Amino acid sequence: MSVNEQRYLLYYFRLNLVQLILISILITFIEAFSHAADFIGTETCRNCHLSEYTAWQGSHHDLAMQPANEKTILADFNNTTFKYFGTVSTFYKKNNQFFVKTDGPDGKLTDYPIAYTFGVFPLQQYLIKFPRGRYQVLSIAWDTRSKEEGGQRWFHLYPDEQIKHDDELHWTGINQNWNHMCADCHSTNLLKNYDHNTKTYNTTWSEINVTCEACHGPGSMHLEWARKKDPAIKSKGLSIAFNERQDTKWIIDTKTGNARRNYKKNSTAEIEACAQCHSRRLTSFTDARPEHALLDNYQVSLLTEQLYHADGQINGEVYVYGSFVQSKMYHAGVTCSDCHQPHSLKLRAKGNNLCAQCHLPDKYNKADHHLHQPGSEGSQCINCHMSSKTYMVVDPRRDHSFRIPRPDMTVKMDVPNACTQCHKDKSAQWAAGKLKQKFGDPQPHYGEALFAGRNRLPDAPGLLSKLVLDNSKPAIARATAVTLLGQFLVQETAQVFQIAANDERPLVGFGLATILDAIPAQQRLPFAYPLLYDDSRITRALAARALTGIPLQNLPAEGTTKFNQALEEYKTSQLFNADRPESLVNLAGMYTSQGNARLAKQYYQDAISVAPWYTPAYINFADLYRSVGNDKAGESVLRKGLSQVTDKTAIQHTLGLLQVRQKNMPEALTYLRIAAESPTTTDRYIYVYAIALNSVGKPKQALNILEQGHKKFPANTDMLYALVSINKEAGNQERAQYFESRLQKLVP
Repeated sequence: MSVNEQRYLLYYFRLNLVQLILISILITFIEAFSHAADFIGTETCRNCHLSEYTAWQGSHHDLAMQPANEKTILADFNNTTFKYFGTVSTFYKKNNQFFVKTDGPDGKLTDYPIAYTFGVFPLQQYLIKFPRGRYQVLSIAWDTRSKEEGGQRWFHLYPDEQIKHDDELHWTGINQNWNHMCADCHSTNLLKNYDHNTKTYNTTWSEINVTCEACHGPGSMHLEWARKKDPAIKSKGLSIAFNERQDTKWIIDTKTGNARRNYKKNSTAEIEACAQCHSRRLTSFTDARPEHALLDNYQVSLLTEQLYHADGQINGEVYVYGSFVQSKMYHAGVTCSDCHQPHSLKLRAKGNNLCAQCHLPDKYNKADHHLHQPGSEGSQCINCHMSSKTYMVVDPRRDHSFRIPRPDMTVKMDVPNACTQCHKDKSAQWAAGKLKQKFGDPQPHYGEALFAGRNRLPDAPGLLSKLVLDNSKPAIARATAVTLLGQFLVQETAQVFQIAANDERPLVGFGLATILDAIPAQQRLPFAYPLLYDDSRITRALAARALTGIPLQNLPAEGTTKFNQALEEYKTSQLFNADRPESLVNLAGMYTSQGNARLAKQYYQDAISVAPWYTPAYINFADLYRSVGNDKAGESVLRKGLSQVTDKTAIQHTLGLLQVRQKNMPEALTYLRIAAESPTTTDRYIYVYAIALNSVGKPKQALNILEQGHKKFPANTDMLYALVSINKEAGNQERAQYFESRLQKLVP
């Protein structure tokens, strides 16, 4: 504001100095806000960055999503048909528009126009518009590979199981919903804009595909800098500068055959920007930008049993990040663009020449190293160090953890190994012997601790604690170890949790935040409180949720403020995903902890309405009724769940507990037995069933169940305590002493 403007305001409005200062601040804020960066579009970028634009054209980013038309659709829509478990779908064109006639949400054949294409190679999927702004991804896809490769055909993404219209994986359901599941990684500046009150989407984007600004951020300020060369515009007007490779060289040490960087640079910006899409994660906030830290907006998947093998190899679809951050390459400073051209996405070199950028060919590209004939498939670096797995029927993807083949771990843990994936006629023992003969004994691996934790082995607590405290191991493995330690709540575990809460690696604190609910409420505060000060918004929010309902009156004022802010962030994240049952149940749980049964009930009902197959909604809803003394209503909820969910084990166990409270032991034992004998049972279900049997005077049956359970879950201390106690009561002193010795090893 100029001096003359200030004088004018003073004269005209008779303002005092304080008011003038406030107006000046307001105008400054408005001016700053009006100059916030905006999206300007790829064609604008093209004017100055033609080579980058040209490289990007035709890339998988460019073709990530497109309007459906003659140019973009690669499939055969000339009245072709595809049969799937008796359902015949027809693909055809009418009035220059593309259609599919297939089973809809009611199971009846319905005609749907194709709205958009999704992806390009090795398969292309198709989006169909539904009411309320919803788009669904058809589960019948087109194989875009050549005929010689087996392509140029329609195929179903679930070829071996019948997905009916009422299945949770049917293409019309929420698990195939584009707005939530796919959209933010296939378009630029995508805003989901889900309204929970109206159950509608108003999803928007600035460009339909993945363009310059998806990675570099909005470009208006950069454009202004380019036109004015104004030094006041910082960082050339870009919100993120991918300059990590600038002046960086990889120098090969001829003694080791490996490369090192000429100097250490921060290498997280590029990797975390790529990881916003190339990772298995849940988007939790609407304002994500490339320059943001990953855990500010995304809840990243750790090395869970559903997604990774115990040693960290890929199993489910995990999209690179979780693998790469396990690798020695990542820890040496390698970034995505060391191997991939950032605009065309092509590899920087072919075959072993790509690896030779950092690994001396005279040492590594020789039979003495790879143990195969030169030029053979076995001599290719990626076939030993980047095993692949095929997803979506036709899409093989490489494991980016760049691991040394470990057939010895196949012997110990039944995980895959690169050797016997090719030598299918040989055993893992054979391969392990060959490698030991050549390279000596293998090194210890963090997978051994994760395997022990997953299987609750007797040495699991010690192995997991050691891994958490070992800063030389990958942070994602250490974070996973923290989550597995949640099963072993002893004094030593508490000390490890306290250290994890203050760890400098963001993933470790995040791992702790995800399992705070497993810690008894009266003991939770010392572990959760430090996480309220964490730099990561996701971690803070999870910590605040875990503290909800716990008395916090003794916190300092700053701590209370931090808690309130983080809890608001948690609410925001869950409402952002209120189109999913998981978030609705999370909100219901939060309101239950706050004593607001009315809102909790509403969100549980919403969750069941959105996803009738979602088991936790029924169990937690019934528990809400239990907490207010209305088990009758809870039983009604659980029985409704039995008729809806696929795996009934958890609900059957919960119904058994409810019948125990009702003192209806015959029916209670029936439900508890069914749950304990289920293929998907847990150690807890087996233990509870055995204790129930003992309580009704059937100790022999109880001991039999416990011994079977102990063989399946040898590290479960509750079973061991029960085996000791019930054997003593029955006069079986020898058996009691045996199990007491087993218990002593677990709990010294």
